[in-house]
Amino acid sequence: MSVGSTTATDLVHQIFDLQRTLRCVVAAQLGRVPDLGVAAQGVMRYIGDGEARATHLAARLGVSAPVLSRHIAELEELGYVVRRPDPADGRAQLLALSEGGLVKLREFEEQRSSRLRDYLADWSEEDALEATHVLQKLSTSLKDSIRATAAGSTTTKLSV
Repeated sequence: MSVGSTTATDLVHQIFDLQRTLRCVVAAQLGRVPDLGVAAQGVMRYIGDGEARATHLAARLGVSAPVLSRHIAELEELGYVVRRPDPADGRAQLLALSEGGLVKLREFEEQRSSRLRDYLADWSEEDALEATHVLQKLSTSLKDSIRATAAGSTTTKLSV
């Protein structure tokens, strides 16, 4: 089963509209978290999933090592991230959230959840669960397509 050309075009438009809307939402909220930018908050979320090497985090985030390094330096300076030697490779380091970083991450997530609940006041629980499922499926399909393309697959599922 494949997606038709018109449907794919409509989906691309909806994705771009969602990106623009999210940027507007973020811009409206920036003054509420003065000590940390949105990108660094995103980095914290991924570090909060568990200890990881910077190279692994950069790949997951889809950013270059220098970009991630700047965010990590900012988070370390604020005391939100700690490093320790990787026991599997003494030359590498593992990154993790400090106790303060965990508290700050929970604070960000609660603020975002609260705002989203306000924005979606006219949605049902079922609407939100359905949207979550569809977004997860879309994200997984896009990531799988990107990985297949990067691995040299000859069949590309997506070309935008």
